[in-house]
Amino acid sequence: MNTNASGAAAPRSIDQYLKQLRDQLAGEDPALIQDALYDAEEYLRAEVAAHADKSESDVLELIASTYGAPDEVAAAYRNSEATVKAALKMPAGPKPQTPMGRFFDIYLDPRAYTSLAFMILSLVTGTLYFTFVVTGLSLAAGLSVLIVGIPFLLLFLGITRVLSLAEGRLIEAITGERMPRRPQHPGSTRGFWARVLDMLADRHTWFTLGYLALMLPLGICYFTAAVTGLAVSLSLIFAPLVEVAGRFGGDRFHSDPAWLGSAWLLPLWVLAGILLLTVMLHLARGVGRAHAHFAKRLLVAPAD
Repeated sequence: MNTNASGAAAPRSIDQYLKQLRDQLAGEDPALIQDALYDAEEYLRAEVAAHADKSESDVLELIASTYGAPDEVAAAYRNSEATVKAALKMPAGPKPQTPMGRFFDIYLDPRAYTSLAFMILSLVTGTLYFTFVVTGLSLAAGLSVLIVGIPFLLLFLGITRVLSLAEGRLIEAITGERMPRRPQHPGSTRGFWARVLDMLADRHTWFTLGYLALMLPLGICYFTAAVTGLAVSLSLIFAPLVEVAGRFGGDRFHSDPAWLGSAWLLPLWVLAGILLLTVMLHLARGVGRAHAHFAKRLLVAPAD
């Protein structure tokens, strides 16, 4: 019996190959595992289809020297992932030693600003996703009694996977959390109806739809928190400018109660605005990280 470098028996079928590859990548990022399994299955099935005169085991043995054994492919993906992470990692400056320094160090973190932008943008994307899911499911249910129902459902699910990939790449660019670059492979070349049923029975399909639908309420919360925090903090920071403009423009800035407009309180307004803006940036970065983990749970196919 042939064995690979890890001592395991050489795979005799695509399913065995994918299982060994999954075992070799155990403990790695689920997004990396999904990409590796998709690439391997896509390549192996294309090779088997191209050599229809040979058995599946013969084709696997034939291409073992070109594509590599499961342990070799897993090692290659680990090395490639480490190289990419090192290249994309943001340079880290010296960390402040005092609590005050660490508190205000948020202004030097680009992830805080990208996460804040994501919170504002999420209302738009959430509205689009929610509309797409509700409209698509409604039309799919209504057309299910017609011959065009199945093609429409497949098109709807296909667009859903494309949207999930696009959302994943957006989240990765904003937060740095590794997300898939490949979709979940449709699987074996079984009959058409079997593949349709597999897609409908796959929990990942419904997790993806659930994520897209939940983006509307989440987007409303994110947008409200971001806009409110920015509006209040910036209005406090620029309050002295408004007061000065009012004095020289003849239209005084009035506060209610009036003592809030006292000149000696204006520096406190600025300080309060800076503190609130700093807290807002910390909150935005935390929301970005939490949302990235939430998205990963729903948009990444389980590794088991």
